[in-house]
Amino acid sequence: MQRKNFFISLGFALRGLREFFRSELHAIYHSIAAIVVVIAGIVFQVTRYEWLFLVLAISLVFLTEVINTLLERFMDLVHPGQHIKAGQVKDMAASAVLVATVTAIVIGIVVFTPYIRSYLF
Repeated sequence: MQRKNFFISLGFALRGLREFFRSELHAIYHSIAAIVVVIAGIVFQVTRYEWLFLVLAISLVFLTEVINTLLERFMDLVHPGQHIKAGQVKDMAASAVLVATVTAIVIGIVVFTPYIRSYLF
């Protein structure tokens, strides 16, 4: 019985991811950035610990983007028209994505700068 519930829940989660990638343009942007980072990590042969930071940074950006999308859709459902509080919730959710993205960029700079320097010089 537990196994069946797990697979049903997994199906719902995958359906949500599919909807996210199908409907959100930013998901495509983040995917392209993630692919570039993974290719750079392979090319520069980053260490296991550097991979850990890179994967966590990529995951953090996707996670916050999914939560942002969730909150935007929920607020549109609760308040279909313009509402000051709904707008504030959406803005705060977007700011979480911004913080996660800036954090990921900083991690990328810290990880890749030594490799780029040694490649160039």
